[in-house]
Amino acid sequence: MIPLFDITRQYSKIKSEIIEAIDNVISKGRVILGQEVEKLEQNIANFIGVKFGIGVANGSDALVIALKAMGIKEGEKVITTPYTFFATASAIVRNGGIPIFVDVDSKTYNIDLNQVEDILKKEKVFGIIPVHLFGQTVDLEGLYYLKEKYGIKILEDCAQSIGSEGILNGQVKKSGSIGDAAIFSFFPTKNLGAYGDGGMIVTNDETIYEKSKMLRVHGAKKKYFHEEIGFNSRLDEIQAAILNVKFKYLNSWTENRIKIAKKYKEEFEKHKLEVIYPKILNKPYKYHVFHQYVVKFKSNKIREKVREYISENKIGTSLYYPVPLHLQKCFTYLGYKEGSLPVSEELSKTTLALPIFPELEEKEIGIIVQKIKEAIEEVE
Repeated sequence: MIPLFDITRQYSKIKSEIIEAIDNVISKGRVILGQEVEKLEQNIANFIGVKFGIGVANGSDALVIALKAMGIKEGEKVITTPYTFFATASAIVRNGGIPIFVDVDSKTYNIDLNQVEDILKKEKVFGIIPVHLFGQTVDLEGLYYLKEKYGIKILEDCAQSIGSEGILNGQVKKSGSIGDAAIFSFFPTKNLGAYGDGGMIVTNDETIYEKSKMLRVHGAKKKYFHEEIGFNSRLDEIQAAILNVKFKYLNSWTENRIKIAKKYKEEFEKHKLEVIYPKILNKPYKYHVFHQYVVKFKSNKIREKVREYISENKIGTSLYYPVPLHLQKCFTYLGYKEGSLPVSEELSKTTLALPIFPELEEKEIGIIVQKIKEAIEEVE
């Protein structure tokens, strides 16, 4: 069996460090918002290149809290992508905002910034939540241009992109470093994943930092004195300790993911398969950290055959995402119809996520691509 993701291979290599870190937390007797959370907040902030980090319970809460801390008001509009996980858009609605879905670019699957600007020319909008999807950085120069020209807020959704990079004004910048704030998820499958839930907000803005810290503990700066209605959303001290251990390995794990992506590319080219796979730029920066390895087939029929066939051969896959957000039942009131955002709709029918994690072996990649070839030959 080749799983889509395997947490156990990684754990077997760092098990003693993890157990020691957990024991250290419990032995000290401080299991909520202690030294490990503070250490992780500083580690992540330094890594991204910003001033502040705020650990919260999960990536979904991070989106809600960050947007609230940025000052969104009831009825204000926020632009985002329909080709992402539900939490991105639900955070807007949970803050009383109105999502505006903009289609994605057919090559990168990230939000199409040209279409975003078309809306900004016509409508008053609070801000944008761009998603650095599957580990690939949205055009940072394009984001910064929109921020400066239109005076909008930007909340970067980096749940899948920790460590990915882009270029701004000739300098290498990490995703999460140019918005008013950014969020990260430490869900177990993420490139830096906990053994449970976890999330973080990062920002250079001290007001957003202070308000996010307050909101994560029921809106109280001082215990039992509540300035507004907040949340119970604290990053667990044990999970923070685990993440601090794993953080030391993040760069090497990222390099492994990039090597795996290159190996997939070699195998697809060797077999001359008509599959669209992620581009790997030969640049002095990591524009893609391959949280997921998502390929596109010529049709839904081929995608479904491949999915069925390799599943029968005990190879894990997943669909990211089977129904784009603008067509989800809960967003019917926004008025989108099938055909409204054609690129996202096509991707939902033709893409498939293949196994990727740092410990995936080359021989396993060879088997996966061979089985894909066999499936395609059956259809054609």
